[in-house]
Amino acid sequence: MRQAKILYKDEEVGILTQHDDGSFTFRYYDTWIADSKKPGISLTLPKIEQEYHSKFLFSFFYNMLPEGSNKQVVCKHNRIDKDDYFGLLMISAKNDSVGAVRVVKIENS
Repeated sequence: MRQAKILYKDEEVGILTQHDDGSFTFRYYDTWIADSKKPGISLTLPKIEQEYHSKFLFSFFYNMLPEGSNKQVVCKHNRIDKDDYFGLLMISAKNDSVGAVRVVKIENS
């Protein structure tokens, strides 16, 4: 299992998890949901209390990934398999992402 914090304008919004079977869940923090002034991170992931589940990386996060030659360079430089979307997301959306959302890996202790 791998996890990442999802940040919106540098505020923690929720947790993205890749499970051992390759499926994904995303859950907003209760404090984010309780604040009516805080937005959802995307139209496809509106603010709700329940966890979102998917067999594949959610399209919102998938669309944050580099493509083509940029993807090849990032994968080669960081020794990431081209099909490891979660790993690629951790590298490419950590500091430099388009828009207000960033993805920061949670290191398991």
